[in-house]
Order: sequence, then structure tokens, then C-alpha cells
Amino acid sequence: MAAAEFVPALLVVDLQHDFVDGSLAIPDAASIIDTVNDLITLPFVAKIASKDWHPPEHISFAKTHGQPEFSSITVYPPGDAKKERAHNQEMWPVHCVASTRGAAFIETLNHEALTGIVHKGDDAYADSYSAFHDCWKLRTTTLPQMLKDANVTDLFIAGLAGDFCVKFTAKDAVDYGYKTWVIRDAVRSVSDSGKEWDEMAHTGIKIVGSEEVKRLVK
Repeated sequence: MAAAEFVPALLVVDLQHDFVDGSLAIPDAASIIDTVNDLITLPFVAKIASKDWHPPEHISFAKTHGQPEFSSITVYPPGDAKKERAHNQEMWPVHCVASTRGAAFIETLNHEALTGIVHKGDDAYADSYSAFHDCWKLRTTTLPQMLKDANVTDLFIAGLAGDFCVKFTAKDAVDYGYKTWVIRDAVRSVSDSGKEWDEMAHTGIKIVGSEEVKRLVK
């Protein structure tokens, strides 16, 4: 691809019921939906959305381990007998169980205009904040191939939550070689301490507003 080529794609992260108005609702999440819908109308070469798609006894559920919600435990990948690949696993309420209402897109999202959907976190034994792969990078989602097939150069990211799935997805996008943009007014976070934005900016991710995205993409 020529250096000057600009082939932008949009990725909408986890705009699902449980994150908007359900068991793991993120503060003010509904307020970004109109902005995301405006972005979906822009001429991106691909308009993709990710979905958490968990089995009923997922590793990230506090209930699975009999642990308090919002605590954390150390987990290891299956087969790691020497316990060499520790992962600090947050303990969440049961959320986004596959094929339930909680895992469905929020109805006000214009999901019919999407060109692709990526399921993540569908392995009971591995969490997946990133839309690219699980926490141990043992399994890759369909997202890398979707972006490759569309010859994408620049990935614009919106959705939930800025301090978890958006952040980890954006950092992986950089690692995959994409120029990565996170749309500040189309993202909400669990805590929104501001640290997530500094962390992303320090790893080469561009923080941008939706109005600037419109100018860039049009």
C-alpha cells in the first residue's frame, strides 16, 4: 500500500444491553449512542462491532469462582501446570451471556448498518477485553482478518469501556500496525479517572473528537 493511502475502518466496542442498562452498566453509556450512530453513517470501508459473548460459567464471572464482585483473582491458561502465565482477572457480575438479551446490541444502535460483528470472550477459560484476541493471546478473533481483507490502514474506535475493552483493543491495534484513533466523545469508562487516556496516548494512540473524525473520513 502506498504511504499516503488512507483506508479507515470503524470499530464499535461492546455497545450491548448489559453494558448500557444491564448487570454491568457503565455510567452515562447511553449518551454516546447518537454519536456512534452518526459515525456509522460515515464512509468507512468497514463498520465493525464487537460483542462480549460469554458462556454461562465464564472465567470472568465472580459467581463462577464464588468470589465477591469487583474483586480480583489470579488465573492461568489451561495446561499451564507450572503457572508461568499469570493473569490478574477481575471478578465481574454475570454479563453478556451468549444469546441472551444482555448480550444483544442496545436497540438504539444502528447495528443494521454494520458490515461485520466480532464475538469475543466466548471461551469459558479465557477473558478477552481486546477485540483482537484473548488475554493470553491463545486465540484470535475474526477481527484481524476482517481488517486485512478490507486493506485497512487506520482504525477508529468507539464504545465501551474506555478503561477496559476499548483501551486493550486500541493497544492491540497499534501492535498490529494500524494507525489507531480512539474517539473521545464516543467512549465511556467504568471509572473515567483519566488514566486510561494518558496510557493510550503514551502508546501512540491518537485521541480524537467525533467532529474531527467527520472531517478526516469525509
